[in-house]
Amino acid sequence: MCRECGCLTHVQGLDPDHATNPDHLRDHGHSHGHEHDHEHGHDHGHDHGHDHGHDHVHSHDRGPLRTSSIGAVSPAHRHLSLESRVLAKNDALAEANRRWLAERQIRAINLISSPGAGKTLLLEQTLERLQGRVNCAIIVGDVATDNDARRLRGKGAPVHQIETRNSCHLAAGQVGELLAHAAPVGTRLLIIENVGNLVCPAAFDLGETMKIALLSVTEGEDKPVKYPTLFHQTPVVVITKIDLVPHLDWDMALCRQNLRQVRPNVTLLEVSARSGLGMEAWIDFLENWVA
Repeated sequence: MCRECGCLTHVQGLDPDHATNPDHLRDHGHSHGHEHDHEHGHDHGHDHGHDHGHDHVHSHDRGPLRTSSIGAVSPAHRHLSLESRVLAKNDALAEANRRWLAERQIRAINLISSPGAGKTLLLEQTLERLQGRVNCAIIVGDVATDNDARRLRGKGAPVHQIETRNSCHLAAGQVGELLAHAAPVGTRLLIIENVGNLVCPAAFDLGETMKIALLSVTEGEDKPVKYPTLFHQTPVVVITKIDLVPHLDWDMALCRQNLRQVRPNVTLLEVSARSGLGMEAWIDFLENWVA
């Protein structure tokens, strides 16, 4: 998880050497670059970014855990303790988000995929088709830039951007800080476009009603069995870019088999946001889900 990729301390801005001190568990979080789209032509950018550099190296060759004296705790053990507490803190914040959304009858989707799987294009087409039918709101997470948020503006929904800087996933605290602005009164569907990553976003609950995974036909049919944690958590998987299938060595039957191996009751939707193929089924699913 994040202790392997190095972004764990960025979740709370913590130094692993201080992992045993609860006073260091603060709400520093990731940096927040908020882009507010109010549909009246005023873009308000708020930069609360904090660049936390990685000044430490995580060794994967430590060997067995050991202590130098009675009662001493190894660095690896402290790191595991930090991870468990960060996740517990995130889970508590996620539950607060979930209550906030439920009180307002807002359904929220945590949309997760590899980079380049087609999340933003799918959202562009989704917002255009749902305009006037379902009141939507969007939160976009990216390591840097507001490129995706800018693509989604003007599609009939407020769009807010979170720049995570050095972190490979969104966290519940970041989402919670935005909810009151990101999901105004009347919102029925909130879609959170997570950072492109199949590993760490699966570990961090945002308070969503449901996780949905995207899998593009350019990635390979074995992604579900290579990344089973995410695909086990997602009751719905959208297979994207299906207009490219005739040009690829892609086995749709094998992909479906692999997905059902990880989650037998998964709902599969096969779409091309570019050509429109399968989009009506996706839109029907969303409308029925929020009804």
